[in-house]
Amino acid sequence: MKYGKRVLCFALVLLLVIAFATPVALAQGVAGVTALEAAFVGIKALASGMAIGIAGLGAAIGMGIAIGRAVDGISRQPEAEGKIRTNLLLGIVFIETVIIYALIVVILIIFVL
Repeated sequence: MKYGKRVLCFALVLLLVIAFATPVALAQGVAGVTALEAAFVGIKALASGMAIGIAGLGAAIGMGIAIGRAVDGISRQPEAEGKIRTNLLLGIVFIETVIIYALIVVILIIFVL
């Protein structure tokens, strides 16, 4: 892992270049838009994408673990299937709620800030 830090630094620099350069390049022909405003739009888009991506990734991992453990529990104790399924569905609903909250935050970032 001696190249890990280099790859991480390169990825961060590339991310910053994309965040700042793309909106400025796209806003060159638009009247009344400064480079700072265009960069701010790019940062908002980048932050929104990262927020919903991280929320979706975390939820997918959580759901995978929950479903795997539920299936394992049902295979060990088939008589408790009803209780396990009820708790599984309740847990998945709570995980989905986190994704919906992240989506609301992302929409607020895009349209309010």
